[in-house]
Amino acid sequence: MIEKFVKRTLFESQQDFIENYEINVPENFNFAYDVVDEWAKTDPDKRALCWTNDKGAHRDLTFGELKMLSDRTASFFRSAGIGKGDMVMLILKRSIEFWQTILALHKIGAIAIPATHLLTDKDLVYRNNAADVKAIVATEDDNLTAHVNLAMEKSPSVKQRIMVGKNIPEGWIDFHQGVKNAAPFVKPENVNVNGDIMILYFTSGTTGQPKMVIHDFTYPLGHITTAKYWHNLHENSIHLTVADTGWAKAVWGKLYGQWIVGACVFVYDFEGRFIPEDMLRMIADYKITSFCAPPTIFRFLIREDLTKYDLSALEYCTTAGEALNPSVFETFYKQTGIKMMEAFGQTETAPTIITFPWMKPKPGSMGVPNPLYKMDLLTHDGRSAEDGEQGEIVFYTDEKKRPLALFMGYYRDEALTRQVYADNLYHTGDMAWRDEEGYYWFVGRTDDVIKSSGYRIGPFEVESAVMTHPAVIECAITGVPDEIRGQVIKATIVLAEEYRTKAGDILAKEIQQHVKNVTAPYKYPRIIEFVSELPKTISGKIRRVEIREKSK
Repeated sequence: MIEKFVKRTLFESQQDFIENYEINVPENFNFAYDVVDEWAKTDPDKRALCWTNDKGAHRDLTFGELKMLSDRTASFFRSAGIGKGDMVMLILKRSIEFWQTILALHKIGAIAIPATHLLTDKDLVYRNNAADVKAIVATEDDNLTAHVNLAMEKSPSVKQRIMVGKNIPEGWIDFHQGVKNAAPFVKPENVNVNGDIMILYFTSGTTGQPKMVIHDFTYPLGHITTAKYWHNLHENSIHLTVADTGWAKAVWGKLYGQWIVGACVFVYDFEGRFIPEDMLRMIADYKITSFCAPPTIFRFLIREDLTKYDLSALEYCTTAGEALNPSVFETFYKQTGIKMMEAFGQTETAPTIITFPWMKPKPGSMGVPNPLYKMDLLTHDGRSAEDGEQGEIVFYTDEKKRPLALFMGYYRDEALTRQVYADNLYHTGDMAWRDEEGYYWFVGRTDDVIKSSGYRIGPFEVESAVMTHPAVIECAITGVPDEIRGQVIKATIVLAEEYRTKAGDILAKEIQQHVKNVTAPYKYPRIIEFVSELPKTISGKIRRVEIREKSK
């Protein structure tokens, strides 16, 4: 399948990749028809999805079954008045129905809005009205149902509430019954052109109201790079990405690129908190070959006795979302023989900086630029940064052609779009520096960079140093106003359980000295606060802005 879209799939070096990597974009590309249905035609019994949950249920879906289910779901949606261009919010956790539903929306040209089940009625009212949501498809959950129902009075655009579950409340449509009774599906004419909106994501809103990121129908093709050249997948891979379907990371690792490559997507549907032992058991029992998770997940995994689990099928591991601590990399490598490969991207993009399979990873480095994007680092005075110099990650675009998987803009907010994307230049708002070998290292958001005594200090590099102390399980670095230095560094720390009784000045000084020993002494946190938890968005991102506000 991948050969339909990529002229060459094998490369000898990074230079070979830069010079010869090219993706063919078909006219009016539609992932559901051109990938999933094509697999169903050529290899209908090929396993596409392996789903299990924490209650012991298990189900496999082939591409042939996915075609049939998505066809019936598309027919059901059309009978419910949903059609091309309509906004449909999907609040489906890790339910197996997410996959047939998003494919069905693609097949009728409707716009999918994946969303988290943690939204309150206030969150839902904002999203429903901001995007003119026409229908909500949600999994059975008493708390979620109550919030959706409360939001209805202030959500005039919502015409349908559709529930995946057994106990269907009043005012909701039974998803499974609707799919079961659906008429035979007939593909609509003129479903989409490449430039139509296919998917909309609300960002997690670390500094204000969530932004509406829109991507067109070519977006899945940008994730060929994700699956083939970051996750390093092949047709026999069984890939597990740890992500809820409400966030963009799910389509990075649980859908588009994986199925273009022909890999099987593994889904572990669990309720409540992440339990490392359960995840390791899934990897062992289901012979997972490729695993992707944020560094935080790996930090929990290496605290377990990995010798208790048969991880022999595991071939490759990738990580993103935050800087990888070198000690986590080394410990995991010693225990498994696998080197974690990092990458960087945003909801607005596919992975843009990647540690490719043919590269030697540098723990903590994001890797090198994805050749599909023309990247630069710009200093605060507008120059291209030299090696070792911090700059903002930016991407240059062509007037006639955007890079694959670069967002179309922020929906209904031209002013906000132009703040970051104008004159063929997209400003990511993320700072990095490049070493002499061309590897890029994340510094932090432009708003998060700390200016102390003339130094520009990125929070991630300090967090990485603090995290190497065995007492620290989580950490957020922020700047605190200071009359002499401008700002001083503050570390807000969550301690590992066995250290919580030791919180105090002695441990704080020990951590400060530790940081001085592992990085430049001027970067040590002069203020340390121990807390039980860090303020976070509903997507789990640390709200440094909230910590800064409390420190004023």
